[in-house]
Amino acid sequence: MQATKMRQDFQSVMEARRSIRVLGAKEPITQTQLETIIGRTLQLTPTAFNAQEQRVVLLLGGRHTWFWNLVTQKLKFLVPAEKFPESAQKINGFIGGIGTILLYQDTSVIKGLQEQMPAYQDNFPRWAEQASGMLKYTLWTSLVAEGYGVSLQHYTELIEQEVNQALSINPAWKMMGQIPFGSPEETPEKNDILPLEQRMLVFD
Repeated sequence: MQATKMRQDFQSVMEARRSIRVLGAKEPITQTQLETIIGRTLQLTPTAFNAQEQRVVLLLGGRHTWFWNLVTQKLKFLVPAEKFPESAQKINGFIGGIGTILLYQDTSVIKGLQEQMPAYQDNFPRWAEQASGMLKYTLWTSLVAEGYGVSLQHYTELIEQEVNQALSINPAWKMMGQIPFGSPEETPEKNDILPLEQRMLVFD
């Protein structure tokens, strides 16, 4: 019975996990609780050969606002003027939130494994990418379970160099994405779900 309830609870969180891009600053839990959840999620998400190469940087308050203002500044030079207001509105939705998680890989760990096990050297970067995907998903769902609105963003190429310099990030760390979060201030549209018969095969 307990296992059934755990499964139902987990699947409910998976169903609730949607991209929320309009965020508010209402905090469902304390900062200490937030840091604990993010830290434990990082520790418990699997990596190939237990490499533990995934890293996170948590931006709150002024640093969170600074980050998205930087993205806005960079987009001004990239997005056509007539389309910029739409981009700015999207970023403002993130700025209104509580914080942002920056996701990284420590490439020195990956290189070390490649040197230790050259027979698998081509696989380690791919396995690290898979671990990054798992971490993104587990962080996302863990925050949703606490009542946050969350989305996954990829503005890396625009801001990675400046962010790393400003925050004195280890040069071996490679940014893999950004997770802005806050109180959910919008209702996402319903997702279209393909029939399971098109996606799942069963043989016995």
